[in-house]
Amino acid sequence: MSRFDPRHMGNRALLVGVSEYDHTAPDPQGVSGQLPAVRHNRTTLEDALNRGGVFGAGEVRTLASPAPDDFTGALRRACREAKGLLLLYFAGHAVTSTSGNELHLQMRTARVLTGHGLPGSVSFSQVLGELAESHAEQVVVVLDCCYAGNAAGIWHRLDDPKRKKHKILLLMSVQPNRCILGGTADVATPFTREMARVLDGGGEVWLSQLYAAVKERMAAAKYKAEADDPQRPQALAPPWDSDDVLLAAGPGPVTTGPGPADSSWFPWLRSLLARAKRAVARSGRTAPAAVLALLATGAGGYGILALTGDSGPCRPPLELRVLTDPDLEPTIRAAADAYVTSAANTTGEDCRRSGVTVNSAGAAAVVTALGERTDAWQQPREDDNPQRDIGPQPDVWIPATRADVDRVTGAAAKEDRVFARLEPEAEPIAYSPVVLAVPKALGAGLEPTGQSLSRLLDTLEQADGKAELHRADPEFTDSALLATMGLYGDEPGARGAADARDAELRLARTGRPEPSAARLLCALPGDEAVDNRGTALVPEFLLRSGIGCHPVTRAERVAAYPDDVPGLEPAFVRVRWEDGDRDADARDDAVDRFRGWLTGKEGRTVLGEHGFRSATGERGLIEAASAAEGLTESVRPAGSADPSTMARALERYGNAHGPGRVLFLLDSSGSMAGRWDGPSGGPGILKQTLPGLGGEDEYGVWAVHGTGDRTHTELLPFGTHPASDAEHALDDAEVRDAEADPHGALRDALAFMRERGTDDERPQLIVYLTDGEDDGRLTGKALEEVLDRAGDAGVPVAMVSLSSSGCDRGRPATRIAAAGRGRCLDAGDDLVPALHDEVARTGMGEE
Repeated sequence: MSRFDPRHMGNRALLVGVSEYDHTAPDPQGVSGQLPAVRHNRTTLEDALNRGGVFGAGEVRTLASPAPDDFTGALRRACREAKGLLLLYFAGHAVTSTSGNELHLQMRTARVLTGHGLPGSVSFSQVLGELAESHAEQVVVVLDCCYAGNAAGIWHRLDDPKRKKHKILLLMSVQPNRCILGGTADVATPFTREMARVLDGGGEVWLSQLYAAVKERMAAAKYKAEADDPQRPQALAPPWDSDDVLLAAGPGPVTTGPGPADSSWFPWLRSLLARAKRAVARSGRTAPAAVLALLATGAGGYGILALTGDSGPCRPPLELRVLTDPDLEPTIRAAADAYVTSAANTTGEDCRRSGVTVNSAGAAAVVTALGERTDAWQQPREDDNPQRDIGPQPDVWIPATRADVDRVTGAAAKEDRVFARLEPEAEPIAYSPVVLAVPKALGAGLEPTGQSLSRLLDTLEQADGKAELHRADPEFTDSALLATMGLYGDEPGARGAADARDAELRLARTGRPEPSAARLLCALPGDEAVDNRGTALVPEFLLRSGIGCHPVTRAERVAAYPDDVPGLEPAFVRVRWEDGDRDADARDDAVDRFRGWLTGKEGRTVLGEHGFRSATGERGLIEAASAAEGLTESVRPAGSADPSTMARALERYGNAHGPGRVLFLLDSSGSMAGRWDGPSGGPGILKQTLPGLGGEDEYGVWAVHGTGDRTHTELLPFGTHPASDAEHALDDAEVRDAEADPHGALRDALAFMRERGTDDERPQLIVYLTDGEDDGRLTGKALEEVLDRAGDAGVPVAMVSLSSSGCDRGRPATRIAAAGRGRCLDAGDDLVPALHDEVARTGMGEE
């Protein structure tokens, strides 16, 4: 057995902790929840490695909630730079492939798609490949995630003819095919916590000793994985059958009264002082306190009394838990970071008074949890667990508008017992209008103020018919919900209410909306054409402060300020929990200090740097001297948000995206005979769209033929159906020895669907599939009548042509689709998946 001592060899440790995710439940594509405990994992392990003596100054790097590109870039850099030991640590969500043959590490942008697509993830095979090619002599991988134990099988299966992978050793937090619990916001997860304690135990710690000790400690503590299974750490094979690696060396021996020539004392002290400088930013203490704290831990307390009298090291500070809106999180996090290191949060002994943990969750889910589910927040259940779905019980809640507080108290008043009490401050802490962010090239003739959102959009569409409107998810962030109120005309004083279904048709037909305005602005530059024509409803401050995603070149945008969309008015709300009075006085003091700092000069400076305006008066920019181009210096704010109007808009949004109605028109005239059979024939194409419909969706199929009074026959009656019924109906469809009248069929279909949409705002769609041979009947007055009805019915029409030129400019299908805000597809497109997506946007999909 060889023992590898990497000290002074040029080592690297890359500590990756994904605590924040962009897509979480209840988003069906999201991961199970945020992981606030992982924030402690990063700092706990970083401190232990810095104290351990194996890694030198600057050799330990942490990576907080990276996107995949940021992770792989940092990994490649570490692989290039490491000469001795390379340690890679990952904590976060992870999933396996269906077969279990691959482990996917889920980064901040992770999503889970139908068909097991996993965008935003990095495969462990890819990670192993990078590590095998690294310059390091020895590599240690530590995984604290679900299914961590599956990594060993992937190591064994990795194709490695040159045996490069054999320098990679694995330490895993749980046995294969097991999920671990996410922990709490207060401490690191059990595996990482115990690992750090062993590394901090003093003296030399080898990988073999670390594994044995952590395994023993976790067994003694009876830590559980999910499903009440014991959580048992794993190691590869085990690794020290052939190799062992030194991971901590502890401080060198110290004697009293070291002389100037003592070579063992001064290098260690210089190293200790260097670590103290790095600890200043992390701990929030001043430099002397950080030095003394490290002297206490690194030197076993030697000389502390001589230097400080009776004071001793700082006690762990109380941790404040702050919950906020997804759009506000970067700003509130920056403010919290600044506060933690401020004089207001430092005692006379240079110790930190409190820490602040900031997390965000979907605004609608938070309102529901605080209003109706505080009992489950206190005592989580498997089927109802706000601690898992939202985060820890907050001490402070900062919603984007005070109206959210009223929504919570209104809902709580109907509950038999409420376990949380809200104490909001009277005034908001800042203000930011919701603006229409328009590419500079499109916004030249747009009046920036004094118009409703509807009028601004009408002007924009008239100026450029290709302009697209984008909005984040109204269920996740209040800025999108406030914008939706403007779209629907729901805000008091708005000029005319719109049908929610019609209003939603104004938005670009993309996939699921982004969960926050910041993510929306990050996503637009992914397609240059979309970026150049895409307008976005976002809080103004994001145009000033930037968006925090990987640097991208995006279209310059100017702001138009709709006068019927309420702005963001973040509220500071103290949350008190029943039976949470054990440390109530200390927690009240910590909350008061944070609130006073945030609303005072230093806090306003941070808010101003992030683009916020004053909460009262003229609503000028707090940092007006550096106003970004394209923003208005002074704005007249729209009225404050109304809680009942917000709730109504959210309900209408849900209806407009609820169970849908689809009417299929299948050209069954004689000219379709050569385009009928097989998966690429008319019935076969429609059959492939059926998975986009679910059990609650209503749909029917008409066979279009005949030119007299009767222009169609019913193949499948309109209603809810099992997919098998629709498939049988399409299998039984036949080509008729007749011509077709698309004018009459479309006229009847538009009238039929309009009648069904009068009592609700459910999404609707007409699909007309044809070979285009009968387009001669779609000219003159006949075409104009269809265009008028398509424009008035509020039902999108998807025109599907089996001709490769069916959607050419000026063709009837193109004009009809445009009039009804639908889409034209022809044989030149990837027709089947595109049509499936159109149907799926209207339907609820298969269960």
